Amino acid sequence: MWFKYTGIRVKDLNRSLEFYTKVMGLKKVDRGTMRAGGKYITLKDEKSGQRLELNYYPPDAKFYEEYYEGSELDHLAFWSRDVRKDYERLLANGCTSAVEPWDEGSFTLAFVRDPDGIWIEIEGKKAKQKPDKNK
Repeated sequence: MWFKYTGIRVKDLNRSLEFYTKVMGLKKVDRGTMRAGGKYITLKDEKSGQRLELNYYPPDAKFYEEYYEGSELDHLAFWSRDVRKDYERLLANGCTSAVEPWDEGSFTLAFVRDPDGIWIEIEGKKAKQKPDKNK
C-alpha cells in the first residue's frame, strides 16, 4: 500500500474550494459525487504533489454526521493492490472495521479505524472476475 491523500470534512464545499485554490495555491484535479450521497473535490499542490480531498456530506448522505470543531479530518487514503487482503491484514494488526470492502465502479474500497479511531480508506482497482469454466 502507499499513501495517496488526506480527506477533510468541510461545511461549505465552494467556500473551501475558493480558499484552498485562491489562498493556498492548490489546483483542482477532480470533482464528483459519491454513491453514498456526498460530494468531493480533489486538489493537488503542484510543487509537492500532495493531494487534499474536500468532502461534503449533506444530511441525507450515508456518512453524514453533525459537524463540530475537531471533526475536520475525514480520512487518510491509501492505494492498495488488493483491498480485501489489506483490509484483513489491518484488522489483524489493531485496526477496527468502519466499512467493509465494496465495489464501486472499477474500484474496490473499504474503511478501517486506526487504534485512535482515525478513518483510513483503502482503495484499489476492482479485481477482475475469473471466467466460470462451467458456463
